[in-house]
Amino acid sequence: MTPRNNEIDSLNLKDFFPYEVRIFYRAISQSVATIYTHAYGLTVYQWRVMVVLGNYPPLSASEVVDHSSLDKVQVSRAIKGLLKAGYLERGVSSADKRRVNLFLTREGRRILSELIPQVRAREQEILAGLSPEEERILRSLMTRVRTNAEKCLNTETPETL
Repeated sequence: MTPRNNEIDSLNLKDFFPYEVRIFYRAISQSVATIYTHAYGLTVYQWRVMVVLGNYPPLSASEVVDHSSLDKVQVSRAIKGLLKAGYLERGVSSADKRRVNLFLTREGRRILSELIPQVRAREQEILAGLSPEEERILRSLMTRVRTNAEKCLNTETPETL
């Protein structure tokens, strides 16, 4: 027998923490994305790959995955688009001919250096009204909640899913 709606515990999404985090993420991500999307037509994934390669050149595609919190498919699509746009190039490693390294082109580096101050300014707009201590507390709480969520992932087994 299936329970009727009034017999099921209700869940208001607006009060459900995972939903609130999703809304929080979307608002912040979209407010930053407007900068690089409007200026250069970059996707969120392309932007993230550019930032990673700007910080850790040269990298293989799998290393970009490790540094970006993107999956292989997202990185692959981003790389394809960045290569087509001329913002990225591939090169064979001189130390290991089997390894393909990814580099930002001169144009890719120029665009990244132009965008970084803009997204940093947007970050400050997003954090406006928070004292340095409140920002430190916010980041600390975010880290604790993420750690708790990661612990939950690590304790799940096929039987608990």
